[in-house]
Amino acid sequence: MKIAIINGPNLNLLGQREPGIYGSDSFESFFEKLKAQYADISFEYFQSNVEGELVNALQQYGSEVDGIVLNPAAYTHTSVAIGDCIAAIKAPVVEVHISNVHAREEFRKLSHVSGKSAGTICGLGLDGYRLAVEYFLNRS
Repeated sequence: MKIAIINGPNLNLLGQREPGIYGSDSFESFFEKLKAQYADISFEYFQSNVEGELVNALQQYGSEVDGIVLNPAAYTHTSVAIGDCIAAIKAPVVEVHISNVHAREEFRKLSHVSGKSAGTICGLGLDGYRLAVEYFLNRS
């Protein structure tokens, strides 16, 4: 099984950025633990702060992997392009958010991604990524 994890803007700052909301672990250290826990899965990882690069990554991985775990971050609330891309690719997408976006500012309750995704996990910290991986394992 091959799974791509795609992270959007500012997620390269995990571990430094607002630890009260996002925790104190870097994504890189979490990703190493995830790969060790699921040694039979081939993981791809991509992160960008640029919307078009995220669309390009979704298009690329959309035909190469069995599933995509996507945290579009702030683009969740603004990017019709990312939502349209998810609808156009073959691989199923699970949307993940580290924080509970529904308990935050009002504008974060709008998602251009959720309706195009197989499911959404939010508010469970970095463990949401693991739960998305479990979803892909259990559906195959």
